[in-house]
Amino acid sequence: MENTGPPRQPAAMSRGMAVAYAIGLPLALLVLIFLPAGTLAWRPGWIFIAVLIVAFGASALVLARVNPIIYRARSRFQPGTKAWDKALLAVIFPAVAAILPVAALDAGRFHWLPVPPWAVVSGYIGLLAGIAVTAWAQAVNPYFEPGVRIQSERHQRVIDGGPYRLVRHPGYVAAVVMFLGMALALGSAWALLPAALASALLVLRTAWEDRLLRAELPGYDDYARRVRWRLIPGLW
Repeated sequence: MENTGPPRQPAAMSRGMAVAYAIGLPLALLVLIFLPAGTLAWRPGWIFIAVLIVAFGASALVLARVNPIIYRARSRFQPGTKAWDKALLAVIFPAVAAILPVAALDAGRFHWLPVPPWAVVSGYIGLLAGIAVTAWAQAVNPYFEPGVRIQSERHQRVIDGGPYRLVRHPGYVAAVVMFLGMALALGSAWALLPAALASALLVLRTAWEDRLLRAELPGYDDYARRVRWRLIPGLW
C-alpha cells in the first residue's frame, strides 16, 4: 500500500553515537593494522591511514554540503531491513575488516608474498576511485542506506542521475574496487582473499537487491530496462 503521508526522515545520530564513531573508528584502524604488524613503525600502515583520512574527510565535506541527509540515512540499520541482507552483512563486514590484519601480517610482519610497487600504486588508485564514486552516488541518492529495504516512509523513488545513468548499483562497484584496492595499497597479495570473499558476497547482494527493487519499488523495472547493467557496462 502506497504511503500518502509526509515523508519521515531517519532520526539524527545521537551525540554519544557520533563521539563513539569519531573515536572508535580511528582506534579500530590502528589496532587492525599495527597490532598484526607488530610495530608502530610500519610506514605503509601510516601512509594508508593518512590517505583514508584525507579521502574520506574530503568526501564528507562535500556530502555535508550537497546531501546532508545521507548521514542520518547511514547512521544505523533502519526498521524493515531484510533478514537476508543482515545475514549477508554478518559475513561481508568481518571479511572487509579482515583485509587490514591479513595485509599487516603479510606485508608488515612476515613478508609472505611481496607485491611490486606498481601494484601498490594501482591499489591506491582503486581505493581513491572507489571512495570518489561512493561519494558521487551518495551525493545524488538520499536513499543510500546501509541496509536493503524499501523505504516507503521516506517516499523512496528511483534515482537515475549521476553514476546511476551508467549502472544500477554504482555504490557496489565502488565497494568492490575499494576492497581490492585496500589489499594492494597495503602491499599484500594474501589480503586479496578476504577482499575477494567480500566482493563475491556483494555481487550476490546486488542480485538479490535488484530483484527486490524490481518487485517492490515503483518505476524501478522501467529504469532497469533503460539502464541494463547492474555493475559492469556491457557485461552484467
